[in-house]
Amino acid sequence: MKLFTCAIVGASGMVGGMFLKILEERKLPISKLYLFASARSAEQPLKFNGQDVTIEALTPEVFNRGIDFVLFGVEGDISKKYAPIAVKAGCIVVDNSSAWRMVDDVPLVVPEVNSGDLAAHKGIIANPNCCAAPAVIALKPLMDVYGLERVVISTYQSVSGAGVGGMNDLEKTLQGEDPQHFPYVIAGNLIPHIDTFHEDGYTGEEKKLMAEIRKMLHAPALPLTATTVRVPVEYGHSLSMNITLSKEFGLQEVRALLKNSPGIILQDDTASNLYPMPLHAAGTDHVHIGRIRRDDSCPNSLNLWVVADNTRKGAATNAVQIIEALL
Repeated sequence: MKLFTCAIVGASGMVGGMFLKILEERKLPISKLYLFASARSAEQPLKFNGQDVTIEALTPEVFNRGIDFVLFGVEGDISKKYAPIAVKAGCIVVDNSSAWRMVDDVPLVVPEVNSGDLAAHKGIIANPNCCAAPAVIALKPLMDVYGLERVVISTYQSVSGAGVGGMNDLEKTLQGEDPQHFPYVIAGNLIPHIDTFHEDGYTGEEKKLMAEIRKMLHAPALPLTATTVRVPVEYGHSLSMNITLSKEFGLQEVRALLKNSPGIILQDDTASNLYPMPLHAAGTDHVHIGRIRRDDSCPNSLNLWVVADNTRKGAATNAVQIIEALL
């Protein structure tokens, strides 16, 4: 890989900190790293490869220094304002917010699934929802070999997916304090409510999940429904997936297919109590799949249990892999 310059917008936040960690872990050939955040975080030093890098206040002018790639780990409104400015300055933007995901001419990419879409980028590339990424990694090989007729997804999403506020709520409500971020106590509870409710009863998170999966699989008419639930787990999102395929399958064939597909670790040995769990998926970059079994209630259908670290493959690792695919 050739040397390149890189910047992180939102460097002081949870996603920005994970960007920093993943860039360091994957040993990308960065010749110069810039860190940008709000004015209140300016002048704060962060470590990268053993050296202090000082956070600068985010302004429109900071991109005018020949930066190759910019990782955005900020809210959508900030990305909407600053990403086009960065592109105009000659940067390639990889954005982690939902701001650009469903824009027609912005690629939404999981490299193991649709890296070919990167060729059409116009300066901005969207990083998918933290459940959409593992979902399409599980679905793509099945789609290619068997075809997809219908998909039903229920998610069990950790509090880190709600940022620092979600993490704090779990800690505080475990101590008996009132929630500040979630509408209800999360400790010892499940909350079937992520994002705002729409008139049809679905939440914004459910709509994003469905729309993003269809976009990345190039399957706009795929019958798909989702229910998203917040659970009292720190890291790792879990998905229960019920999938109806277009033709008959063998379970051993499906297991072999998934085991040999990129980005997947197969954990499917119920005789040994081996199956994916957030406890073990946290801190890893793969999508863990197990509990593979037929759904005898519907022809050509099966169930999967899928787990991934939402802060890594569901966010920062996937974004960094996009940069790697462009180098």
